[in-house]
Amino acid sequence: MTTDSPVRSRKPRVLVLFGGRSSEHSVSCVTAAGVLEAIDRSRYEVVPVGITKSGQWSLVSADPSSWSLRADVLPEVTATEQAVVMGTAADGSEGQELLVAAPGSVPESLGGVDVVLPLLHGPFGEDGTLQGMLELADMRYVGAGVLASAVGMDKHFMKVVFAAAGLEVGPYVVVTDRQWRTDAGESIRRAAALGFPLFVKPARAGSSMGISRVEDADGIRAAVEAARVFDPKVVIEAGILGREIEVAVLQGRGLDGPRTSLPGEIAIQPGEHAWYDFEAKYVDGAAAELSCPADLPQDVIDRVRRLAGEAFDAIGGEGLSRVDFFYTPDGRLVINEINTMPGFTPISMYPQMWAKSGLGYTELIDELIGLALDRGTGLR
Repeated sequence: MTTDSPVRSRKPRVLVLFGGRSSEHSVSCVTAAGVLEAIDRSRYEVVPVGITKSGQWSLVSADPSSWSLRADVLPEVTATEQAVVMGTAADGSEGQELLVAAPGSVPESLGGVDVVLPLLHGPFGEDGTLQGMLELADMRYVGAGVLASAVGMDKHFMKVVFAAAGLEVGPYVVVTDRQWRTDAGESIRRAAALGFPLFVKPARAGSSMGISRVEDADGIRAAVEAARVFDPKVVIEAGILGREIEVAVLQGRGLDGPRTSLPGEIAIQPGEHAWYDFEAKYVDGAAAELSCPADLPQDVIDRVRRLAGEAFDAIGGEGLSRVDFFYTPDGRLVINEINTMPGFTPISMYPQMWAKSGLGYTELIDELIGLALDRGTGLR
């Protein structure tokens, strides 16, 4: 934290916001459990607020066990009679205060908030919509801004930006809602022309939600329909032969460029998972193993870290991101995607890679909050 931080003289008040309206609601709750467990309560006053699947904000338990994954049961924020809303501080001071409003009662103030830690994944949280609301309210928050969040969420426009920045992306086609509904056969033909296997994905979803691996043309229609459950726009990618390499990126301090972790590699253990799907990420703890640093030549390590920083800058990243690549047998690094709010549980790849690079989980949370407190509101 720089010396001119607006709240250096007292304990900053942090709104930990999680849940949300997307299909990744439970993943967000699990992320919040990890953060609530690790955040330094001696340095920060924590205000936990959950968003239900219908969009209601509620003051919820700060006990991490309330949001942990237990016996394969996914946690969920449930509605209460008391809703949390944000309003202008009554004393006219900078920032916003939180109010608890219940039917038939006078709203009760929960006090002001210095910074928001938005632990939401997917649409209506990670895609720029929440960030836009916080910008309008002049609230400081952790992570990417409106445009970077929107680009990072949309696998179509993400690839357009990466290609324009000179990063190599794999072959793909986009199927819009109109294209699918007016001529699904043409969309299937375009996809089949990429070759097999194919990966069919919702354009704006994460955590492997709605993703299918397709081995032949007969499987494309069902895979697209499965993806359209999560998003009417679908991205179909050609399978790329290569190792999956990830890099964790952290915004630099002041005018410094982005910091990058040692690269990591996910190894899927023999068993039920052919690829790194939702079950392997969040349910089956033995399904995947992280190697960090990945077993790569030093020049490749240097190159993938540099490219990860370039990808972060290409979308205008702030705070944090995880950047994923394919390292091909002929030595190319093909960028797969950037995730502006990656999984953030203690066993998630992003904090694990930073831990292997010398920055522990609690210290990482502290650094992200400090970066958010130090940046101004408005255009930057």
